[in-house]
Amino acid sequence: MKKFNIRKVLDGLKEASCSAPSVQVGPQENHLIQETLQSDHFQLCKTVRHGFPYQPSSMAFDPVQKILAIGSQGGALRLFGRPGVECYCQHESGAAVIQLQFLINEGALVSALADDTVHLWNLRQKRPAILHSLKFNRERITFCHLPFQSKWLYIGTERGNIHIVNVESFMLSGYVIMWNKAIELSSKAHPGPVVHISDNPMDEGKLIIGFESGIVVLWDLKCKKADYRYTHDEAIHSVAWHHEGKQFICSHSDGTLTIWNVRGQGKPIQTITPHGKQPKDGKKPEPCKPILKVEYKTTRNGEPFIIFSGGLSYDTVGRRPCLTVMHGKSTAVLEMDYPIVDFLTLCETPYPNDFQEPYAVVVLLEKDLVVIDLAQNGYPIFENPYPLTIHESPVTCCEYFADCPVDLIPALYSVGSRQKRQGYSKKEWPISGGNWGQGTQSYPEMIITGHADGTVKFWDASAIMLQVLYKLKTAKVFDRNRSKEDKGSTEISDEDPFAIQIMAWCPESRMLCVAGVSANVIIYRFSKLEVTTEVVQLLEVRMQYELNETDSPEGGGYGGEQTSAHHTPGASPQTSGPPSHPSTSSNNSDGGNMPCLKVRSTPLKQSPGYQVDLVVQLVWVNGEPPQPITSLALNSSYGLVVFGNSNGLAVVDYVQKTVVLNLGTLELYGSGDPYQRQPRSPRKTRQPSGGLCDINEGSATSEDRCKSPTSVLMSNSNLQQFYNGGGRGAKMSRKLSLPTELKPDLVLLSVCPPRGGNPLDHRDNSFSRSRSSSVTSIDKEAREYVNSFHFCETFTRKGDSTLTPCLYVGTSVGAVLALAVTLPPAGEQRQLQPVIVSPVGMLVRLKGSIMRMAFLDSTGALLPPAHEPWYEPNITADGEEKVRKRRPVSVSPSTSQDLSESQYAVVCSEKQAKVMSLPSQTCIYKHNITETSFILRSDVVQMSQGVCVACFCANGHIMTLSVPGLRPLMDVNYLPLTDMRIARTFCFTNLGQAMYLCSPTEIQRITYSQDTCENLQELLGELFTPVETPEAPNRGFFKGLFGGGAQSLDREELFGEIAAGKASRSLAQHIPGPGGIEGMKGAASGVVGDLARARIALDERGQKLGELDERTAAMMASADSFSKHAHEMMLKCKDKKWYQF
Repeated sequence: MKKFNIRKVLDGLKEASCSAPSVQVGPQENHLIQETLQSDHFQLCKTVRHGFPYQPSSMAFDPVQKILAIGSQGGALRLFGRPGVECYCQHESGAAVIQLQFLINEGALVSALADDTVHLWNLRQKRPAILHSLKFNRERITFCHLPFQSKWLYIGTERGNIHIVNVESFMLSGYVIMWNKAIELSSKAHPGPVVHISDNPMDEGKLIIGFESGIVVLWDLKCKKADYRYTHDEAIHSVAWHHEGKQFICSHSDGTLTIWNVRGQGKPIQTITPHGKQPKDGKKPEPCKPILKVEYKTTRNGEPFIIFSGGLSYDTVGRRPCLTVMHGKSTAVLEMDYPIVDFLTLCETPYPNDFQEPYAVVVLLEKDLVVIDLAQNGYPIFENPYPLTIHESPVTCCEYFADCPVDLIPALYSVGSRQKRQGYSKKEWPISGGNWGQGTQSYPEMIITGHADGTVKFWDASAIMLQVLYKLKTAKVFDRNRSKEDKGSTEISDEDPFAIQIMAWCPESRMLCVAGVSANVIIYRFSKLEVTTEVVQLLEVRMQYELNETDSPEGGGYGGEQTSAHHTPGASPQTSGPPSHPSTSSNNSDGGNMPCLKVRSTPLKQSPGYQVDLVVQLVWVNGEPPQPITSLALNSSYGLVVFGNSNGLAVVDYVQKTVVLNLGTLELYGSGDPYQRQPRSPRKTRQPSGGLCDINEGSATSEDRCKSPTSVLMSNSNLQQFYNGGGRGAKMSRKLSLPTELKPDLVLLSVCPPRGGNPLDHRDNSFSRSRSSSVTSIDKEAREYVNSFHFCETFTRKGDSTLTPCLYVGTSVGAVLALAVTLPPAGEQRQLQPVIVSPVGMLVRLKGSIMRMAFLDSTGALLPPAHEPWYEPNITADGEEKVRKRRPVSVSPSTSQDLSESQYAVVCSEKQAKVMSLPSQTCIYKHNITETSFILRSDVVQMSQGVCVACFCANGHIMTLSVPGLRPLMDVNYLPLTDMRIARTFCFTNLGQAMYLCSPTEIQRITYSQDTCENLQELLGELFTPVETPEAPNRGFFKGLFGGGAQSLDREELFGEIAAGKASRSLAQHIPGPGGIEGMKGAASGVVGDLARARIALDERGQKLGELDERTAAMMASADSFSKHAHEMMLKCKDKKWYQF
């Protein structure tokens, strides 16, 4: 293989390759089109992240601002306010977030990480930033506690010590609670890490400290000693106070809850095993699973709530994780779909010393967020308004559309609103903080996601929001019940037989076409009316790849033949049954299996929305399973759908429900194969991989594999599922291109392997099928496959003078081939006369497989493919007379001079881009985009100022090129290809928008438009809104008179530098954060920034001087008081004799 010593990522040379010397393209003619796009129209930035936080680890809630924060194992921080207000931040270290604490109603948040750092986030700006960080060097952080309206943060460590941090300056106090001082002689062993810290709700001077071993200490902060110690022989997981501060509750590792009186030493006043079976003979109940967290919340007019997670008995095997709500004598066990990470009870008051009045519980699960209404009977859940269900079934492919027709989102919303579940809480969603952004975006945007279970979801993505509109279940078309013989083998391919692989959608006509992993294509029409389909229309297509090893490379055996007689291009449709035939995919006796899906034979009730129009299935031929579909396109104006794979392509007329063309790849070339391929080595057997497998990260060791991650597809023996974190067989669904150079150890994608299949050994045209080994590159190279299509009205042949419908086909060896489409007249004739599609020959060849094709008119404007407007398909008989006409094409050359250069074809492969002039078919511009890498996704997109080619390269670069001149306009090293998910889901769309799945559960949207980057601040929502803090609870007359109300504490006096001294410098290191005040962001260097910093410094100095003044005044007052007392004492004793004392 050729080695590249110099990394040429962008080759800016425009070479003119004269492929047709008969047509001279003068230099002056090349520049007739004035290119409007310039480099300064482009800027790359992340806009917003949607979806459920991947691998969540912690959670916090601000009860006054009503904002929820979720931290993840990857160091991500997601903040949620009202629906539509959300924010994503990332800790640079990427360490797991172990705890979050809001500075309630202050617009700030403290995060503690697994790398023993504590960070202070400023939430008063649209993009939160870190103000301060503190890195502990000698101790590991296990628990943090920040009391309400306090600036002193308690940090518990693994060694059992507690350090105190000033959150304003992020400096450590010299006051430390050492573990040995806390427990003294009450225990002979080390008490373990600190698992809980909280102050007594009625006395801020008393701190409760829970140690893992089971010891709880009530520490007197002023006296610096332990008031009480409570020991239990079971490990502690969490502690919670009763609001009156006289009792607390602990949860333990044996599934018990213990309730203690603060003054009662020794034993707990009550021990409960909520889920333990109570033996009759008075013995202890059986131990249960640990109760990981407990909360104790009081109500003014009723019994308190005890809410906890875990604690189920060990004999409940297979039971789902539960949250238990104990209220008075009733106990409700609420089952969850996923393991519980954390939960929080939302209460009416932020004050811990008042009746809590809980109204909801937020439960953070591993893959979901659930909010339970505590005020309604039965504890119903709230309907979640956030777009957190992207991963409900793993995403296998997605498409992004900006500037859709305006009536589309309302139409999808109206049919989708009928799909909503019932039984939710009637109340408003309780997380309601923040404000929406002020900016307006004028164009609608949509994202469509295809999933592993066969569902397709339509999302409204306008103005950086995301909301699900409509959900389509494609699996309804198929029979789910398998026969008994089939159930014996649980192959990986059976795991997700309905998974969506590719989607093609026409927004104007609302036609949808999806290709599944089981080699099926389903065509849908959109209808607002319900309909019952008696028989699902089915077409069966036989596409066969014949390998006659004795043939020459150009021999006919290379093509994809049908099992029936050989046919000429444009032959009559070949199907295995009449269009209305209710049969299912073939029961192939020679394969001995039913590998692909069985279409349902019973009537199908179809709700308003997308309704199936036609199912096309590839069937087994001579024991060969159908190859996976690698490309798909539809054109609503022509009524055609085309799909291709490594055998060839098939064109289906969905109006007449027939196959118009079924061609092997070689036959597309017409008279002969223009490439001299190397003779293949004779092989008796060939073994593709079993399912649609994906890259096993870290296993591609050879240099060649590293060059092309998309082509390294591992065998099934070491499958790794990337779309939901492992465990099941992966399904790869983007049309990933295999580069054309020979590479060793490449595996061909193959779907629907035999379920138990005995390998066949036919010398000539069949291959042994096994599930584990791979295909060598020789076979891969030999099999050219179809991987892109483009319908257009253009000059099909060289020198044509009229525009005709045409289908361009791009292949994996870089060839662009034309097929002429002859359509019958619109109306009744369209229903009766056949559509004729015939190969014309090759237009151009590029390096690498063809990714994208587009056409421009003579002014350089993008020519959209012809389409028809949407109409209601389920109309009554008298309405069926409506004649559907094809949309007139926008380009109609008027003069013969224009005809010489009337259109431009833009073709992008995984290595280079070319612009062809039509009808002369001359290459006028060429640009080598990358030499050392390859392109994963490219699109020809419409920006507000013009048209460009946008490319995402495997080396992480995002590039744009001008059209038609192919000048590099932007090249940003954005994101190295860390996993296959990004490659498979990356999409560009118009107006500078792009997206990809950054994790199995989250969509990251980015923009490459300068305009959008500039307006982004206005579009983003505000998290912090000025809100009055509620009034503190009234102490009451008698409590004020006799004491017993909440005791306050001057923490400054205890923990400040004057009283406590300085902390050891080696203990922790202070790191100033990058994000100060929002205004300082733009003007960090320069006069404004200096002034801002000077002002802050002055403020801080003023504050310190003010504090000094206060202290001086306090000392003077204290001295006055002392002199007064001394004077009184002197007067009292002045006249007394010595014996009177």
